[in-house]
Amino acid sequence: MAHQLPDVQATSPDVTVGLNRVGVTGVEKLVKLARKDKRPIVLMANFSVFVDLPSWRKGADMSRNMEVIDEVLEQAVSEPAYRVEDVCGDAAERLLKKHKYTSRAEVHMEAELVIRDRTPASDLETQSTIDIIASAEATEEGTFEEIGARVVGMTVCPCSQGMSESRARDTLEQLSVDEDTIDAFLEKVPQPGHSQRGHATLTVKCRDAPKVDLMDIVEVARDSMSARIYNLAKRPDEDHMTYEAHADAKFVEDCVRAMAEDVVERFDQLPDTTVVTMKQSNDESIHQHNAHAERVAEMGSLRAEVNGD
Repeated sequence: MAHQLPDVQATSPDVTVGLNRVGVTGVEKLVKLARKDKRPIVLMANFSVFVDLPSWRKGADMSRNMEVIDEVLEQAVSEPAYRVEDVCGDAAERLLKKHKYTSRAEVHMEAELVIRDRTPASDLETQSTIDIIASAEATEEGTFEEIGARVVGMTVCPCSQGMSESRARDTLEQLSVDEDTIDAFLEKVPQPGHSQRGHATLTVKCRDAPKVDLMDIVEVARDSMSARIYNLAKRPDEDHMTYEAHADAKFVEDCVRAMAEDVVERFDQLPDTTVVTMKQSNDESIHQHNAHAERVAEMGSLRAEVNGD
């Protein structure tokens, strides 16, 4: 006869405090995304799942969380799935059904995606990597899904560049170069400034699935920085990236604002209640600290700010 195992929960004797999130992190699973007339994309995805815990319950059933994630992701591998945010939404809704005591379930996912790219000057085929970010939150009122990406690029400090330009102007004046020629030269030849690798993050979240393509989000995030960077770079490509970056020097705040403007311009189909998260972090080259800026806002607020309403 099989031994009956007891149902053991958390050992807190008198439970009076509820918890916002209880769950598991670092669950790695293969996710297969179908594509029309193309081979599917297979991702090694990292999942975190959470439920809220009411004050009258001691603990969550961790085994149930794992069971649901396994069940949902196995279906994602065996059945056509086209959007990672839908996988998260399905999992969150199943978590909510499995845990009768909870009022909210969350599923978060990150995965690295390799995309095909071409170098900017030599036009050679190469590859780039992006981090996919997806999540979903399910309640009795409905399910909210989020999709986004984290990408790498290059930024140049406008302040540092301004000091270099001032030094160049002084030097040219000492060489008796006239003002018009100096202005024309500085206009055509951006002066040096300290540059760094930047990390742009852009996500959109709304009820059900956001009506936006992941690769459009990637494009907006990549274009928000001073210049794109590439795994493969011949000398003409290095010259192109360096020039483009110095011709469009940006602080971290400028990158976030550039994202906001491009989101408003390109994603006019998103409802005003869509929550947009924009972040920029720079690995500073001449400082021991890093720089960071971010903005979280509803689409309606962004539209009003960008359009001056």
